[in-house]
Amino acid sequence: MMLKKESLVSSPVSDISGTVDIPGDKSISQRALCLGAMAKGTTTVSGFLLGQDCISTMEALSSFGVKFELEGTNLRIISRGLKNFTAPKKDLDLGNSGTGMRLLMGLLSSSTFSTRLSGDNSLSRRPMERVAEPLRLMGARIKTSNGCAPVEIIGSSHLKGIDYDLPAASAQLKSAILLASLNSEGRTVIRSPGPSRDHTERMFKSIGIDLNYGIEVSIVGPQELSPSHLSVPKDFSSAAFFIVAGLLNSKDGVLIPEVNMNYTRIGLLKILENMGARFEISNKRKIGEESIADIFVKKTDLKGLTVDPSLISLSIDELPILFIAAACAEGITQITGAKELRFKESDRISAMSEGLKNLGVKTIEKDDGIVIFGGKIKEGIVDSLGDHRIAMSFVIAGMKSEGDIYINNTKNIDTSFPDFVDKANKLGLKVIKSK
Repeated sequence: MMLKKESLVSSPVSDISGTVDIPGDKSISQRALCLGAMAKGTTTVSGFLLGQDCISTMEALSSFGVKFELEGTNLRIISRGLKNFTAPKKDLDLGNSGTGMRLLMGLLSSSTFSTRLSGDNSLSRRPMERVAEPLRLMGARIKTSNGCAPVEIIGSSHLKGIDYDLPAASAQLKSAILLASLNSEGRTVIRSPGPSRDHTERMFKSIGIDLNYGIEVSIVGPQELSPSHLSVPKDFSSAAFFIVAGLLNSKDGVLIPEVNMNYTRIGLLKILENMGARFEISNKRKIGEESIADIFVKKTDLKGLTVDPSLISLSIDELPILFIAAACAEGITQITGAKELRFKESDRISAMSEGLKNLGVKTIEKDDGIVIFGGKIKEGIVDSLGDHRIAMSFVIAGMKSEGDIYINNTKNIDTSFPDFVDKANKLGLKVIKSK
């Protein structure tokens, strides 16, 4: 395999330690953009993540007349309100942001004009029909391209509430329906086959939206959004890379402050505990409706296991870095019930399986998961396929490898963690851009 542009080289190191500051939560930052744009007036956001995905969503919302003022991680969103959006003059490019596209599909379902949403090659392969289907039932007119992007939305000012059973535990699908429900008539009830992220529900509650939520979510529309202040905690999904790094290679420990500890996000901690990991969780408190805490981890010998399928939806974005932990663990790790990984920024099951094989790790790929035989990670070349979580996972793998790991197509790390390499190197990893 030849090296490609935007490559990183991650080299083995004997030990890492220190404190690492994680950026704001991508999921919550994206939702804050949408809620601020829908409200008439000025919404303020603290702890905002200025990653490429959020930038793509901001640029799309700017096309409707929404204005943004950013100072550090503090953001002001100035909007005339959803009902006063201006029609965009061109297609809106969401780049790599699946969350941005799906949230906008819900937000724009009650618009009075036509909008066409597009994205990069990766986003154009991700499923959008399952988002379009319930929105059509509410009265929106939405066209997908063979079930994917580009997506054309012709909104309706006469949306109605629906009673809907989600086909899978999907926070993005649920959130798209909830955003549409704010401008629909009557009750909307959403039932999920299992738990999923509940950030949208918590944010609704924090700004005074009336709803009931759990496995079943119930909301009566229409409800008016008022400008407010929204606080964004640190992103657990970004912290996960350094949690695993600390478990694998830190004698003195790694401290990660102010991490989002929402129970729908921290399934990885339970899985790692079952593998033998121990964590020190301290300084527990709340930001808005979200729980946060400081996480301290030290080197631990991990053992392979069969992952409890009920934890998969609570750790779906952290599974790539779990695969690295499994590759370094003693014994065999089996993961099932994770077919959703095949529909992320890449087919993450296939991408991780192929990458691990390239590094000498035995894997057996399953339709909905993988079997990983723990052992040693060798030097080699892997392709992240432009997937930020694949790229960052193999950077951590390089720390424990027998030689350099070359990781191709790493530019999209910027979508969620723009200064990841700098933070990794400050902890003691050795990561450089390939020439």
